[in-house]
Amino acid sequence: MAGVGAAAGAVAVAGVAGRAVAEPTAPRPGRIPVRREEHRVVVIGSGFGGGVTALRLTQAGVPVTMLERGRRWATGPNANTFATPTDPDKRMLWYRSAPTLFGRPLVVDPYVGLIEAVAGENMSALCAAGLGGGSLVYQGMTLQPKESVFYTQFPSRLDYEVLARTYYPRVASMLRIETAPDALIDSPQYLAPRVFRDHCIKAGLPVSKIPMPIDWSYALAELRGEMRPSYTNGMGAIGVNNGGKHSVDVTYIKQAEATGKLDLRLQHEVTDVIREKDGRWTVRANRISSSGQALETVEMTTRALVMAAGTMNTTKLLMRAQAHDTVPDLPAGLGTGWGSNGDRIYTWTDFADAMGAQGQGGPVVFGSLDWDGDPRRAATVIQASIPTLGTDPRTTMMVGYGVSDARGKFVWDRAQDQAVLRWPRNGDHVLQDTRITPLTKRIAGPSSVLFDTFVPYPSTWHPLGGAPMDVVCDLQGRVNGHRGLYVLDGALMPGNTAACNPSMTIAAIAEWAIDQIIPSDVGTVF
Repeated sequence: MAGVGAAAGAVAVAGVAGRAVAEPTAPRPGRIPVRREEHRVVVIGSGFGGGVTALRLTQAGVPVTMLERGRRWATGPNANTFATPTDPDKRMLWYRSAPTLFGRPLVVDPYVGLIEAVAGENMSALCAAGLGGGSLVYQGMTLQPKESVFYTQFPSRLDYEVLARTYYPRVASMLRIETAPDALIDSPQYLAPRVFRDHCIKAGLPVSKIPMPIDWSYALAELRGEMRPSYTNGMGAIGVNNGGKHSVDVTYIKQAEATGKLDLRLQHEVTDVIREKDGRWTVRANRISSSGQALETVEMTTRALVMAAGTMNTTKLLMRAQAHDTVPDLPAGLGTGWGSNGDRIYTWTDFADAMGAQGQGGPVVFGSLDWDGDPRRAATVIQASIPTLGTDPRTTMMVGYGVSDARGKFVWDRAQDQAVLRWPRNGDHVLQDTRITPLTKRIAGPSSVLFDTFVPYPSTWHPLGGAPMDVVCDLQGRVNGHRGLYVLDGALMPGNTAACNPSMTIAAIAEWAIDQIIPSDVGTVF
């Protein structure tokens, strides 16, 4: 079961948009050089919010400079880009990460790896690093919340009808979402998803195919022996080597690069955000080597700064600016409204049903969307495959999330000189005790054993909040009282995305927000 438990958690490129105004200063002994530049718009981060922002602004003719702390992870048939869950190496772990993954020690050489484990009080958040952000490592469930459930979490002034009519479909089109074809599902490698489906039906629960940003022809090609397995052996949870996954780097950012107006700076790790006396913004970042060594400091001044570094890093950067008084008078609610999205991951061992001796295909095929009835009790459970272990483990994974009002907050720790997350010890217990755990038990049935991976290692892949709308920002991500400063990532969300994984909602709200920002702020604010 050790392999099952581990699986359960599962160089800078310059473009043309920026205008450098100074060459690097000559380095003093023991110091790194400093370069100062000016830019029209700077976007920190390249996940869903950053990718949307970069594409729509560049399409509108606005030059954008994007800072991404990680590397580009290029994939393609038979590539060996990503480490695998069963054979982890330095590619898996960000060099500043806590030296654990899935609650287990992982000691590797420092590297600009894919995942950073950010430890907090009673909760760890798993964050991606690399061009494409969280889209590199998420399973890919692309779910649109039901309207009644949406409004249990989001402000009533946010028009769901407009999002549903225009912006959710726009995201679906950009990500080219599809459900798995029956020819794939009926194969021996996809026995575990079929077992989950049949158990849901037997339990009287809804079950449906889950829309995914995947070209399933890649998985079918694996079945025909045309590619080494990446989907069909359950190894794709932490990066899909073969390609075919429509992550942000190969959709939004690829199109933004094609405009010729995106200046993409990889391996640029932002350390500070500063408000200048003239109202402009300065971003200080270190250009780093593949081991994380600072090679050069770049100070970029801009009229418009978009924070899209992901929930944890956006919030930490803003709270650092608050604590060091580099951005005075940030809203009092900064650091609040943090939630885990109600995440829970279980291993499910079924002594009555085989799960597949030929491995478990993935990443996700079926889910149970239990959203009818009381919207405050809406919950989702999906089946997620585990890597091939050589024999039939009679075990797979179930992942649950749902509506929860539990919230934590960040506090400034002077000793550590950083913001630290504080999460209540039993933060999501109402959701877990009354909905997620009962649902997973109903699905598993009496001949099964469930192991809650949260018990030894409380964690989430879906951190949300910290600079929430209607508290720190307006609905479109403008930080209250700070002209030209925007938050357009998971930190803008209200801690929970209404019984859905957050990616589609983050992207849809960013699409809607930037559609409002372009006509109102371009040419005036920046």
